[in-house]
Amino acid sequence: MTVYALNLFDIADPDEYLAYSRRSPKEVAQHGGRVVALGQFRESVTGDIEPRTVLILVEWDSKDAFDSYRNDPDLADLHAHRENGSSSYIWHLFDSLADLRPLLKLV
Repeated sequence: MTVYALNLFDIADPDEYLAYSRRSPKEVAQHGGRVVALGQFRESVTGDIEPRTVLILVEWDSKDAFDSYRNDPDLADLHAHRENGSSSYIWHLFDSLADLRPLLKLV
């Protein structure tokens, strides 16, 4: 089942994050991921989350595909660039839904 990874963060070290962003698209794709959206924070309309500067939404073939990217020992150096280049990182996974009916049945 497809999952979406919502990444919200601030840039802490531009050089470190640039090192990550140059290599990560290829590695993400090789592990079954695809960047769906990139964004820069504009404004807070409602909600209680502290704004982050950057948004990246990645679609993964499955939770296993996401885990394989995250846990691949050959990518430890790559993940270090992400960790050192960012701060206030939020990484949430969401299951793909065709519509909201499954959620509305919970009510």
